[in-house]
Amino acid sequence: MSDLGDWFRSIPLITRYWFAGSIAVPLIGKLGLVSPVYLFLWPDAFINRFQIWRPITATFFFPVGPGTGFLYLVNLYFLYQYSSRLETGAFDGRPADYMFMLLFNWICIVVSFCSSPDFHNILLLMIPLIMSVLYVWAQLNRDMIVSFWFGTRFKACYLPWVILGFNYIIGGSVINELIGNLVGHLYFFLMFKYPMDLGGRNFLSTPQFLYRWLPNRRGGVSGFGIPPASMRRAAEDQQGGGRHNWGQGFRLGDQ
Repeated sequence: MSDLGDWFRSIPLITRYWFAGSIAVPLIGKLGLVSPVYLFLWPDAFINRFQIWRPITATFFFPVGPGTGFLYLVNLYFLYQYSSRLETGAFDGRPADYMFMLLFNWICIVVSFCSSPDFHNILLLMIPLIMSVLYVWAQLNRDMIVSFWFGTRFKACYLPWVILGFNYIIGGSVINELIGNLVGHLYFFLMFKYPMDLGGRNFLSTPQFLYRWLPNRRGGVSGFGIPPASMRRAAEDQQGGGRHNWGQGFRLGDQ
């Protein structure tokens, strides 16, 4: 138990709470402590009946059962792996900026689902948010060769689409994964691609209250549209204008 506790405490702070919530809330629903009916995102109940907790609980809840358990565990693994890597990599020492990325992606996902004309859909946000984070990681490490199941190897930029197909095969929904990828692309474009590669303005800025709540731990860079130190060093090492080197990648499954 002490080894398990040490491992849990070693998870980066924001990822740790997200990971723990994604275990606790499905367990609460599985044990019947709260009816799962109240944990889904139901747009009609959220908008017209002011059940404002639904987008939050739907982010952590997943109906775990014989037909969905494997899909749940696989995506829980993706959450742990790629959220940890982003939080300790591109966002190292900048928890407020990482929290803002999660909030931005989450809001975009909620708006995407709630703008659906069918208000009778019952929706879950866990997989789309995980996929949006995985997409951002893949773009920041786009040229790294990663390994997937059965020894297949490809560039990290293709990983979100490979996992989209993989999740569909094991019982996921293409719509959930696709929305996650599109939201991740929107964030990446506004945060990195447009201001840094295309010379555009910064459209995203972390609110100051997040910096007061989650101050930078190294006194480094704050604010969106400015690359982390590791990215700046990589860009400065390049000769000429060229593309940015978005940082060092990882092999899938590396700890």
